[in-house]
Amino acid sequence: MFTTLRRQITERWRGDPLLASPDFRRYWASLVLTSFGGQIGALALPLCAVLLLHATPAQMGILTACQAIPFAFFALPAGVWLDRNRKQPILLATKLLHGLTLASIAVAWWCGLLSMPWLYGVAATLGVCSVIGGGAEQIFLTLMVGRERMVEAQSRFATTDSVSRLLAPGLAGVLIQWLTAPVAILVDAFAFLVSAWNLVRVKVREAAPVPTGRHPLHDIQAGFAFIWGQPLLRALAWGAGIWHLLFYGYSALTVLFATRELGMSAGMLGMAQMLGGIGVFVSSQVIKPLNARYGAGVTMLIGAAGTAVGFVLMPTIPRELFGSAHATTAAYAALVFFFDCGVMLFFIPYQALRQRVTPDEMLGRMISTMRFLTIAVAPLGALAAGAVADSFGVRTALACIAAGSVLLTAGLFASRAIRSVRP
Repeated sequence: MFTTLRRQITERWRGDPLLASPDFRRYWASLVLTSFGGQIGALALPLCAVLLLHATPAQMGILTACQAIPFAFFALPAGVWLDRNRKQPILLATKLLHGLTLASIAVAWWCGLLSMPWLYGVAATLGVCSVIGGGAEQIFLTLMVGRERMVEAQSRFATTDSVSRLLAPGLAGVLIQWLTAPVAILVDAFAFLVSAWNLVRVKVREAAPVPTGRHPLHDIQAGFAFIWGQPLLRALAWGAGIWHLLFYGYSALTVLFATRELGMSAGMLGMAQMLGGIGVFVSSQVIKPLNARYGAGVTMLIGAAGTAVGFVLMPTIPRELFGSAHATTAAYAALVFFFDCGVMLFFIPYQALRQRVTPDEMLGRMISTMRFLTIAVAPLGALAAGAVADSFGVRTALACIAAGSVLLTAGLFASRAIRSVRP
């Protein structure tokens, strides 16, 4: 039986251009590890602040902002640096730093040193890793699979990411409830370290970048000029920028809202977040036919509408829906499903559209400049959401975010540059 199963899997791999590559499979395995660990950390880090350090809404806003502030300072020089250096060593170094930084939370907790300033420093360091490593990862993937297979590759990653979203939050909730949030974060750190070890074995032909002799400021200016000269990239920049502004405000408050406004425990929150994995799985299954029939632009707009549903309905959930805390948890989980499905339908076409119109020699600068334009403003959303929640309540702050999402979705649907992209 096992021999037959192995033969069927081997035949399936040989018939698939992506799966036939051992390096792609190793890279995919690394992404599975970081995705699984990242889902645990995404729940455990804010719960560390809320449950262990009793953070206020303003402090949660600062914590979320710290993850985005590095984009304002490092995104532009990182793009020039990526275009002038090989990407794989940079990717390995950032994954190692990411894992060690997360592990410091558990060490600090056991030594009695954990505090909100410590978490601020951790969040900022993770933001630096995301700026540099995230850009290197996107370019590395493009070099590995080619532009024509980017959506296909991303949809495959979304399938396994959905499994992580389905299993990891529940595991995180159990770990947090039984063993405390720092232990859950230690699992996240271990996943990043193992992922870095696995990436060492990935072999991708990457030509050494040719020295240009130009000043870095010239290359930064060239990145801005390239994006300004592309109507599609301009539209993507303002749309994703406003979306991140709203999302970071939402992220700063969602754990506070679930635990304090809705009365959910860490275990209940983890179980509710698991439904997001089903949303990611659904999006991974429908994105390819949607992209083939309507084009990446319309698919991205459908994703924007899906996230707007989550933004708008979240603050309307009562503490006890129909007099039942379980019904409240179910309603929260349903919105997580719509939101996560929308996020994947929004960002997979978004990334593919960026790469489609950018030559190889501009990829690093384009990605980093776009990340600067779209995420540098995100700390303002987190800080503003925290301040509004402190003064007027968490529900009011979430309602303001919901109103912004409706206006953004309308603006994106009105954008001809995005809407007119054909299959």
